[in-house]
Amino acid sequence: MVPNCNPVGSNLKSGEYTLGRFDPVNGQNWNRAYHYNKDLISEFADKINPDMDISELKKEYRSRLRASIEERLNNEWGVGLAECLNLKLQLMALEADIVLDLHNGPVSTRHIYVPEYARESAKYFNIPHVILINKVFSGALDEATFCPWWCLTDSLMERFPGSEWDFGIEAFTVEMGSQEVIDFDAGKADSKGILSYLSYKKCFETPLQKPENITRYGVYLRDYKIMYSRFGGMVEYVAKPGQFIKKGELMAQVLNIDLLDDEQAISFVKAPCDLIPILHFPSASVLGGTQLYKCFTNYFEI
Repeated sequence: MVPNCNPVGSNLKSGEYTLGRFDPVNGQNWNRAYHYNKDLISEFADKINPDMDISELKKEYRSRLRASIEERLNNEWGVGLAECLNLKLQLMALEADIVLDLHNGPVSTRHIYVPEYARESAKYFNIPHVILINKVFSGALDEATFCPWWCLTDSLMERFPGSEWDFGIEAFTVEMGSQEVIDFDAGKADSKGILSYLSYKKCFETPLQKPENITRYGVYLRDYKIMYSRFGGMVEYVAKPGQFIKKGELMAQVLNIDLLDDEQAISFVKAPCDLIPILHFPSASVLGGTQLYKCFTNYFEI
């Protein structure tokens, strides 16, 4: 367990607010500088035969992945602060079969990013909103963990039709609510959900928790949509994170303070389809083009 993965970013403030996921010096996303060597996968897969012991194969593959990360970390030109932090965390995570990257959003409900092959595991977290993601690397820790193994598995199944390869690697980004809110009771509930999943994965001799009987809604990443503000002004967020919204229902209203004497001063933001807002922008002051909401569309029960 790493209790403070980013001691720099977590203490940077702009006024009273935590800056969140961006380095204010260069705009780097603290969470998007992990390493992925696509060429290593095909090179390694070409040397495997179907009779190899899977535990030895995992050991050798981890060794290759570690060497690739260390080469990047120690290159003679150096790496930026975010990448340095990320690569050191990635080396720690490489030793584990299960990686949980715990995050917070701006103003957010609980949700979790789950690789599509681990869909069944989503039922063991006490989290009602599930985003299913494919093996497309975009720099995050969960992707840096599962993409090499997922892609290796697919490569081996293509080379050896009918064979099965289960390396037992799963990684998730667990979004645990709003970044400016600490709630110890909610934290206890979150920990029970994590223990439920770890019990399912047989991490304990005796299971410590069982999953709660809740309805979980899933969405593919392509249907996790961003809603942008078309107007600048002061915004009231009418739709709350986790609320079911029907097409045409009011989500937000924006007051243009330059038009206070005009009956058109208030603009209404309505849902373009049935959706579930998952998070919204933390400030009541927005510009045109601000990301107002992120929403589930085309969602389904898991």
